[in-house]
Amino acid sequence: MLASLAFVVQAIAMFALYRSVRKMQQKVDPLVDRTEPVIGKIGPVIDNLRTFLERAGPVVEKAGPVIQKIGPIADNVTAVLASTNRLLVDVRPRVTEISTNVAEITRAGKHHVDRIGELVTSAGEKARERLEQIDHAVTGTVEQVEHVGDSVKRAVMRPVREVNGLAAGISAAVSTLVKGQRKSSVDAATQDEELFI
Repeated sequence: MLASLAFVVQAIAMFALYRSVRKMQQKVDPLVDRTEPVIGKIGPVIDNLRTFLERAGPVVEKAGPVIQKIGPIADNVTAVLASTNRLLVDVRPRVTEISTNVAEITRAGKHHVDRIGELVTSAGEKARERLEQIDHAVTGTVEQVEHVGDSVKRAVMRPVREVNGLAAGISAAVSTLVKGQRKSSVDAATQDEELFI
């Protein structure tokens, strides 16, 4: 009975395993259909790779002596790198000293540029003040020249006006004497007054 029970359990397990394998096969079949052409294409690539490796064998065998010759060159490169390292160690303090000197020169140059900037600013302010003084002096001189011009004009024009008025008066007197005792018209009186003024 125990054997029959075990046989039934094994049959159920086998059936479940069969179903799982069947489902897996259904999922894998489309994948296999897709991979078959890829595998077909890989075959020639593998053949080409085998041919390449067969041809590369003699090249690799010939490269052995070349690699042995590269060994001393690598040793020489190592020696050059070691001497370069020593040179860098020797030069490092000098480079530090030079960079310190350059920093000091830069600071001094900046200080001088700042001083020159202050001097230029000061000179610009002084020049502006002088220009303002010159402008005021020129303005005052122009005003004085205008005042003197007005005074000269009045001084010159005053005698001219007086002479002009005197001439108008003489002209009016002569005109009155020449014309006689006629009454003067309004126009003539206005003209005489204009000449007098």
